[in-house]
Amino acid sequence: MEMNRGLHRFALVVAGATFFLIVAGALVTSNAAGLATPDWPLTDGHFLPKIESLGMRTGVNMVGNLFWEHGHRMIATTVGLLTIGLVFYLYRGELRKWLQPWLVRLGFNKRADVPYRGEQRSWVRRLGMIALIGVILQGLLGGLTVKLMLPLWVSTAHATLAQLFFCTTVSLAVFTSASWMREQPTIEERDGLSLRYVCIAASAAILVQLIIGGTLRHSATWDQHLPTELLLTHIGGAIVVTLLLGTASILFMRRYPGVAFLTRPAKIALSLLVLQLLLGVAAYITRLGSPNDPQPLNPMIGITVAHVACGALVFATTILLTLRTFKVLRAPQIGLRPVVQPERV
Repeated sequence: MEMNRGLHRFALVVAGATFFLIVAGALVTSNAAGLATPDWPLTDGHFLPKIESLGMRTGVNMVGNLFWEHGHRMIATTVGLLTIGLVFYLYRGELRKWLQPWLVRLGFNKRADVPYRGEQRSWVRRLGMIALIGVILQGLLGGLTVKLMLPLWVSTAHATLAQLFFCTTVSLAVFTSASWMREQPTIEERDGLSLRYVCIAASAAILVQLIIGGTLRHSATWDQHLPTELLLTHIGGAIVVTLLLGTASILFMRRYPGVAFLTRPAKIALSLLVLQLLLGVAAYITRLGSPNDPQPLNPMIGITVAHVACGALVFATTILLTLRTFKVLRAPQIGLRPVVQPERV
């Protein structure tokens, strides 16, 4: 199947914008700017910022916490529009088939047999539709966090869905890439621990860890101490993720050293995991003294946001590794022996 470069590049743009949105959301939480304005989706009845130097004398005054909160909304709106555009890109072949007779009748298209490439795999198109539903739900959850005055369960669900949506956009970028479309030789898994199952377990553990981390972040503002039970649970989750993802990465490099399709994301995942652990320790150290600060200070904000961003990258890389594992590795054929026919006398 031929690769559609334009579709792949658009999917990369959506994934990159989504990662930027996660960083913006972490900045809102770290700056305690979630309730900078009680309005939603507009801020004081406006959406565009006030920029007097450009002649925009009315709009949102982007100062203080309004800069973080409304900036986050503007980025979220952009991601939503990009996702809609991606879905149209995925379905443009189907739309062309449906609109072609009408365009010919109206004289806009003289040739009814003009080829128009679209995404041919229906399951990829359905994944794009799931991404669209996800970004809509994410926007609604963002509105609920404001209208309901930041309830913990809504804020946690909002943070978790952001990570899931990011991995959905990353998966779309993977499925439309040249490396995925290219035929890859399949390899039978070696005896021992199944890497396919280890990757699934690592992905599930990271998702649970992200949920715990989101709950921990939203359970206390900068001037409050973190709940001890949640903090210990988060540390325990980090140990589980380290064991699973570390084991998977090392096994990939030991069993398949010459298969870059698998070892490259394994090395990246392991490197990001080490960085994430260091950022977690640094975030905890800078967070210890924050209740005594008059406001959230830049060292705590920067390290905490970097910790959230790196966690998203670890999750996305692990999803990539899992997808590639299922594409290349096949389960060993166990217990299949040739049937010996009895000799005729």
